[in-house]
Amino acid sequence: MTAVAQRVPRTDRFGPRDLLAEAAAGIGARPGRLVLTILGTVLGIASVVVTVGLAQTAAGQINKQFDAVAATQAVAKPATNRGFDGNARSLAPLPWDAPDRAERLNGVDAAALVAEVDAGDRDITAVPVHDPSAARVTSPTLLATTAHALDALDGRVVQGRFFDEGHDARGDRVVVLGVDAAQRLGVSRVDRQPSIFIGDRAYQVIGVVDGMVRRTDMRSAVVLPMGTARTDLGLTSAQELHLHIAVAAGPVVASQLPTALNPNSPETVTVQAPPSTSSVRQSVQADINTIFLALGAVALLIGGVGIANVTLLSVLERVGEIGLRRALGATRRQIAAQFMVESVVVGLLGGMVGAALGVAAVTTVSAVQSWTPILDLRMVGVAALAGGFIGLLAGLYPSLKAASIEPISALRGGV
Repeated sequence: MTAVAQRVPRTDRFGPRDLLAEAAAGIGARPGRLVLTILGTVLGIASVVVTVGLAQTAAGQINKQFDAVAATQAVAKPATNRGFDGNARSLAPLPWDAPDRAERLNGVDAAALVAEVDAGDRDITAVPVHDPSAARVTSPTLLATTAHALDALDGRVVQGRFFDEGHDARGDRVVVLGVDAAQRLGVSRVDRQPSIFIGDRAYQVIGVVDGMVRRTDMRSAVVLPMGTARTDLGLTSAQELHLHIAVAAGPVVASQLPTALNPNSPETVTVQAPPSTSSVRQSVQADINTIFLALGAVALLIGGVGIANVTLLSVLERVGEIGLRRALGATRRQIAAQFMVESVVVGLLGGMVGAALGVAAVTTVSAVQSWTPILDLRMVGVAALAGGFIGLLAGLYPSLKAASIEPISALRGGV
């Protein structure tokens, strides 16, 4: 007897293809709402990409500035202690030939002594005649330095020239004015050999300088050679030795300079030198990233809340549809999966668009500021995927809410 095989009809299944089709239909049914829904995620992801990208770019610019200025500057001062009266006293003065000693060290490009000079009751003016009826004007600051101050302090000559070692050794009565001091004293040109007066002594102005990033007060000061200050104004010691050093030479210079300046008592010299640039870069990068990531997290939270609200609203509007599908055999899992996929797809769309906008914004800002944009492409990819993750979290409650709807209650118009 021949047995006839009977085929058992397959039950209808709601497969992945059907799930994606239903989710796509639900998403595309309201294009205007879709745009508003993904807008929050777009802004959130774009904020993360922009903030992290600009943080990395800004950190790179700060590091460049550090390398150009702070990493190449060091200063030595006499060590001090406090006496019985509580006043700080120097243990030993810096030697007058301190620049020459410092420049013998490896890594030191230039060195210069700097001292504040007490002019006493001498006025610093541009004219020798004083008008008793005129209001008294505060004199500019008076500083003394050695010949290589421009190189040590990253200054530049605006007009004329800076004094040299010959002026310093002879004690010539010449001065250099900072740009602000020159304006204050009314000296606009030095080619006419103008002079200023310190008390009743005339000093020829041979140059005007600017810059001096380590001693910005020099821009508003009258600067004269160290030898001139010792001869004419009784200067007894210098307060600081400024050095221009090679990048990353700070620790070596800090360890060797005290011995070079005072071999018998190196403890009488204190040196302020920059740390290694790597530690500074890490510190700057960490601080900036922490601030900007916190702002990006807030933006993402706002975007996630927006997706959750719109998804929940969609569930409430489609109660009848959900009830009909449940009555036709759809399971709670299938209903929940549909709304979950819709939420994830919306999040992914927002993440990809936001990541693209963020990259474009970082590139545009960097181009406008003439910066070098720094972007980690892995971070951009993770940011785009983060949109899907935000959508997953945002759609969790609305999906569970949709799955909990009973067919009878839904068809009657309740939830």
